[in-house]
Amino acid sequence: MLYQKNNETVFEDNLEEQIEISKPELSIVLPIYNEVESIPHLLNELVPALEATGHTFEMICVDDGSRDGSFAALTKLRDQDERIRIVRFRRNFGQTAAFAAGFDRAEGDIVITMDADLQNDPADIPKLLAKIEEGYDVVSGWRVERWQEGVASQITRKIPSMTANWLISTGTGVHLHDYGCALKAYRKEVVKGINLYGDLHRFIPAIASYYGVTVAEVPVRYRSRQFGSSKYGLGRIVRVLLDLLTVRFLLNYSTRPIQIFGLMGLGSFALGILIGLYLTFMKLVYQVNLAERPLLLLAVLLVMIGVQFVTMGLLGELIVRTYHESQNKPIYTIREELG
Repeated sequence: MLYQKNNETVFEDNLEEQIEISKPELSIVLPIYNEVESIPHLLNELVPALEATGHTFEMICVDDGSRDGSFAALTKLRDQDERIRIVRFRRNFGQTAAFAAGFDRAEGDIVITMDADLQNDPADIPKLLAKIEEGYDVVSGWRVERWQEGVASQITRKIPSMTANWLISTGTGVHLHDYGCALKAYRKEVVKGINLYGDLHRFIPAIASYYGVTVAEVPVRYRSRQFGSSKYGLGRIVRVLLDLLTVRFLLNYSTRPIQIFGLMGLGSFALGILIGLYLTFMKLVYQVNLAERPLLLLAVLLVMIGVQFVTMGLLGELIVRTYHESQNKPIYTIREELG
């Protein structure tokens, strides 16, 4: 097809090829929150490391409502390098939202995420790419040397982190040593097919594995924070546990809620009936007065709870069916098609 551009006749097919060629091969997603001191150092290391890979790339910097001048620093660097793309939030929405915004705008075939606090080493990116080229869909970094910083760090940071990693690995069945490491590489189709909300960014490998992707882990370097302070603490374990319950439910029962609610309902109903039969036997055989026995109230409560759980499961089935049918959303994912 032909059209006019600057008084020249241009073939649309050639234009589409040019647009395709101009797309970057790598997309680097950087969530940033109050890292004004780290930003120049990070990009000074990141750009040469990416150029050394021989791939074209873009750097998507998501300013998550910073108030320390991070956006101004990013804007200044953007004037020097157009491969930097900036997304600025109106307020602090959290790291998951920052990742989601970056994934939505990523154009590269491989999407790489990393923190902006200089704890991840950009020189490790080729390790992730090499593993991706072996055929894996998700490659996660493992900060092997992270805990060689003294006893104080072991207590205040290692215990919460190791506990969180154990909970996630056990609960999801995807065993990684370091879910908290932001340095990860994904094939584009993986992140484009996942909807993030809450604090689910650390669960991306586990969520993606549900759809049949292959996950690998490679050791990466760890560097102590040079500027600012850590934004994690002991309270992280509680948040991870709650998020884990959410992920566990979504992965196993999001399309069949009756199986979880119905199972709990039937269990409660059966236990209530058994207690009721026992009390009936005691009343008929031994003439026991049941009016003042709390066990009778427990039996009635368990039966009512059982009915409510089953009802919740049926309503959940209706909601799931409506959701998939109204949006024509498939219940499967395809890796590739031929012919």
